[in-house]
Amino acid sequence: MIKLTFYLVRRPEFTRESFQKYWLETHAPLVAGVKETLRIRRYVQTHSLGVETEADMRRVRGGPEGYDGVAELWWDSFEDITAGADDPAVREAGRLLLEDEMKFIDLSKSPLWWGVEHQII
Repeated sequence: MIKLTFYLVRRPEFTRESFQKYWLETHAPLVAGVKETLRIRRYVQTHSLGVETEADMRRVRGGPEGYDGVAELWWDSFEDITAGADDPAVREAGRLLLEDEMKFIDLSKSPLWWGVEHQII
C-alpha cells in the first residue's frame, strides 16, 4: 500500500472548529465522490484537539506548533496513482479537490509526503 499523508493548517479566516467542520462536511464528500476515478483505496481524517491539549507535550519534546488535522489516503500501488494521468476525468477530479483545498487549507504551511506503511501493532 502507498500512503499520502497531508498535515493540514487552516487558512487564517477559519477557526479550528469551522475548518474541521468544512473539511468533514464539505471536502470529505468531494473526496468520496472521486474515489473510484482516482483509485483511492482509503481516506481518513484525523482532527486535532487544539493547541491547549498539545502544549505540555510540545514543551517537553521541544516540538513545533501542531496541525489542525491530518489527512491520509491509501492506494494499492504507484501504478494506481499514476494510472489515467492523461484521462480528463482524472485531471478534473484532481483539479476539483485542489480547488476546494485552496478554500480552507493554507497549502504553504501544509506539508504532504508519500510513504509505504508498515503496520507494527
